[in-house]
Amino acid sequence: MGRSAVKEDVQDWMTMARESVLLEAVSSWRDASDEWFEGSFARLPETLRVNPMSPEREWVESWLKACSANEIPWFKGPGSAWEMPFDRGAAEGEVRVLLSALHETGRITRQEAVSMIPVIALDPQPGELVLDLCASPGSKTTQVSECLGDSGIVVANEVVSGRVNTLVSNVQRHASRAPIVVQHDGRHIPKVPECGFDRVLVDVPCTGSGTTRNNPEVWGKWSPSSGRSLHDLQFDLLRRALQVTRPGGRVVYATCSLDPVENEAVVARALSGGGVSILPGHSLLPGVPASSGMTEWPILGDDGKETDVLEVPESTLSPSDAALATSLTDCVRVWNDHVGGGGFFLAVLEKDDGGVSESKPGANAWTDDADDPEGYPRPVGQEWREHLEENWGGVPEGLWHRGKSLLWSTKEAKSVWESDRSRKGGRIRVPGGRWRPLKVIHMGMIAARIRKGVLETVVSRATHWL
Repeated sequence: MGRSAVKEDVQDWMTMARESVLLEAVSSWRDASDEWFEGSFARLPETLRVNPMSPEREWVESWLKACSANEIPWFKGPGSAWEMPFDRGAAEGEVRVLLSALHETGRITRQEAVSMIPVIALDPQPGELVLDLCASPGSKTTQVSECLGDSGIVVANEVVSGRVNTLVSNVQRHASRAPIVVQHDGRHIPKVPECGFDRVLVDVPCTGSGTTRNNPEVWGKWSPSSGRSLHDLQFDLLRRALQVTRPGGRVVYATCSLDPVENEAVVARALSGGGVSILPGHSLLPGVPASSGMTEWPILGDDGKETDVLEVPESTLSPSDAALATSLTDCVRVWNDHVGGGGFFLAVLEKDDGGVSESKPGANAWTDDADDPEGYPRPVGQEWREHLEENWGGVPEGLWHRGKSLLWSTKEAKSVWESDRSRKGGRIRVPGGRWRPLKVIHMGMIAARIRKGVLETVVSRATHWL
């Protein structure tokens, strides 16, 4: 496509965006909507994280500096995050080839900058049990893995089969030991371990109104009714996240939407149910350019304009309780023009000791006492232990056998597998030594391949660990 054609195409998008329902809605949600618009159209810059677990980390960072990349100042983690001096997908020549190679080998992870913020707020610590409830494509899962290092687990859940495949591919690419990929409807994910998770990230499906710089088709597709249609699903996912969190544990609720119906209204609904409190999100994210959550918002028709004649669910309205409304200022709104990237929302919640009421088991709940199906990972047996002692001189802690692979995970994965659990709200106790009712798709790092029952090769990315 020639330059004139590109310019004409951009102008067409600009015209549609200026006449969009979304721009009309934003004018009701904040002042200076024109400034937001100007910061919501240009192509996103290429941004990435450097894997701190890679032995080549220092070389990668020096190469990025040589490419005139700038380190993202507000990023907090064991690794580092960088903004390249070109638009997303616009790398050329040798830089393009090397960026692709570094990503495919897990040395870097390409990720939108604002997408890194929820894990910073979650603040996972080594040894903890973490759940990423809506995990695909996996950039946040791998970011959590970097925080955990060689201990702890992150259970990465995805319900859609095609997206599970993407999640597994990205986890394998990253080659960290902490992830366990499972497939469940997040609204009914089994509570395994029964004690609950230390931290849960729930980055829910949303209308994506903050993603206009990456997905310009949002300008023509977004409508207020779309947000209302997702509200119940978003709340159900947040409620289940709170139910499977241990008392005193942390939950981060996040969307890439700007709509308060998908954001503050969902958080207010969770807070009104009791058993949970909101933490001051801004103090947990020093340096992140963001504004406070909204305490009230108008009802919008599908033309984006305010209306008082439309009947909408009460849960999507501004809270009438003054104290509850005030607490929503602790939510974090990241506007496109403030951060120089995409738009985002998050709230950091803490589960009280009183807990959150359980819902009835759903379609993915356990229905029998059968052992794990064939194909689920199992700790290496005595025969394999003897074989590895002979060939490797020892057996690394956290080694599992599945089909034609040896998988290397963490000691915490074994503790979850061995933990007791219950059926149907705790009425029947079930001993551990199995994954059920979790449907485990993949776990840890592929350490070695097996052929015809014989150890064939150690996977290259595992050699510096073993």
